[in-house]
Amino acid sequence: ELYFKEEPALVGKKFVDAMFAYEDSAVMGVGKSDGRVLLNPPMETLIEPGDRLIAISEDDDTILLSGKKDYGVDPTAFATPQAHPVKAERALILGWNRRVPTMVNELDKYVAPGSHLTLVSHREDGEALLARYCPSLSRQSVNYIVGDATDRELLDQLEVDQFDHLILVCDDDRAPQQADSRTLVTLLHLRDIALKMHKSISVVSEMLDVRNRELAEVTRADDFIVSDKLVSLMLSQLSENKELKAVFEDLFSPEGSEIYLKPVEGYVATGTPVNFYTVLLASARQKQVAIGYRQVADAKDATKSYGVVVNPDKAELVTFAPGDKIIVLAED
Repeated sequence: ELYFKEEPALVGKKFVDAMFAYEDSAVMGVGKSDGRVLLNPPMETLIEPGDRLIAISEDDDTILLSGKKDYGVDPTAFATPQAHPVKAERALILGWNRRVPTMVNELDKYVAPGSHLTLVSHREDGEALLARYCPSLSRQSVNYIVGDATDRELLDQLEVDQFDHLILVCDDDRAPQQADSRTLVTLLHLRDIALKMHKSISVVSEMLDVRNRELAEVTRADDFIVSDKLVSLMLSQLSENKELKAVFEDLFSPEGSEIYLKPVEGYVATGTPVNFYTVLLASARQKQVAIGYRQVADAKDATKSYGVVVNPDKAELVTFAPGDKIIVLAED
């Protein structure tokens, strides 16, 4: 969870020093004494009296200075930073609910110029609603298609394997169980298409009822957003600490830093055991904060959180493989 922690012993130290000061907590920003929240600030930022560190930790009483002087960083494992050329993307949204216009507007803030979005929904007035609520799109064009997302013939015609991102949303004009049932049907069609074409299709889908999540897992969708549960979890954290509101607003804003999963090859060598302190310094050299990693070998294993490890023990040795990702806070 996220916590604020004042650490008088680090006053006068740089932010990068604070990143290394904890072995089992991941420092990701600074809460300034004047109320400002700085996520992934410049590494040279000084910790001042009254400042509080923003850290990921198991509990508020586990944010403890390690006292280490030697972090066991292996500079020979550093990899050459990789450039990530910005390219236009193609996205597909299947379904419609009241959140879709917000999603379209948000996507426009992140995608590269020249990107294209296709939106398929049963609503006859969908195109008019997009024109009304998304009048200022500047980076992506939108093609609206009236159709049923559970129609296999339509999905085949769309050539879903040609899209970079597929987003499947639940209709909010249906009962939750009916909406989730339609989502499951569409997911099964998409996975069947992928299997027959021997291609991998990245699908992010929405489930209204958390009880349907286990059913959806048989379709092997890459992620499931249980809308009401996600909102409830966030509200619970905010009720415990209202200062987290500024942190969430910063993370979800297109300005500043966001959470990204980037290829491990741009940070450390694969096939060589390294500790997370080494990864942390490799990311700091690129003006980023590493907070975890994802190992592709465990990507389908629910018991291992699908390969995702957030706030790892920094002293523990990890051997990364090609395709693994480092989870970082970065500006792009």
